[in-house]
Amino acid sequence: MSKDKAFVTILTGLYSLQDCVHFLASVRKFHHEPIIILIDRVPKIYYPFLQGFQNVILQPAPANENTVLASREAKLSLYAASEFDKVIYLDSDICLLSDLNDVFDDLNEYDLLLTEDVQPSISKATNLLRGNQKELLPHVLSILQSVGLPLQEHSIQYNGGFIAFRKTDTTSLLFEKFKYYFEIVKAHQDKLLLKDQGAFAAAIAHVKPKMKILPPTYNYLSKWKDAYQIDGEIKVLHCTYPYRPQYAKDLTRSLYTRTFDKFAKFFIPNQVTNPWRKK
Repeated sequence: MSKDKAFVTILTGLYSLQDCVHFLASVRKFHHEPIIILIDRVPKIYYPFLQGFQNVILQPAPANENTVLASREAKLSLYAASEFDKVIYLDSDICLLSDLNDVFDDLNEYDLLLTEDVQPSISKATNLLRGNQKELLPHVLSILQSVGLPLQEHSIQYNGGFIAFRKTDTTSLLFEKFKYYFEIVKAHQDKLLLKDQGAFAAAIAHVKPKMKILPPTYNYLSKWKDAYQIDGEIKVLHCTYPYRPQYAKDLTRSLYTRTFDKFAKFFIPNQVTNPWRKK
């Protein structure tokens, strides 16, 4: 097996199993590279549904009863989890609408390729804080700085659903700092929500990797479609399967996925009502 390039996703708990099956189906429409799934709290009886796709590698994710925290901590381990030189990490609720060969090619030049968040300005990132967003807006940056995150007025919030990186000393340090700053986030749950974007932005501000910012067509969150100015075709659609447009569901539709979907409603809990998302 070539150690040149691979995809990685995270599956912590059954809530996202249907997403993950369709994610795998969409990647296999365009790519044959290995797909690593960092997996936790999914009974092994369900593994064959994932391994029904070729070249899928299941690896244990950091264990945690809170499936959302487990997924955050799995993201911190992305560098160590892959032996491959070039890695494209995608959230499991993503559907590829095109190949990403250009992203792999760009990793010959860059350490890191990312997309900005819908709200890129850290100084306006009330989504990272606990409390009333309107009241907190003037204080976002000062709160983040007060807990020890090295962020400035010009710092950018990136959407962690798409992270492409090349294994270098720089990206190794980046993930070390990502983990360090996420521990700060965890230690200040009285002020901060359990999200990884602030820690990731802090790590980037600290390490300053050679990076390329891709347009939102590489990480299009359909929930925020009114916030985008799109130039070109969407390559990466980011939304859970229950809310996925029909054209995306058609792309992954096959006898295998139709059969899976038919029975999914009986053995998979409703991901929309995942109680951990409220904690």
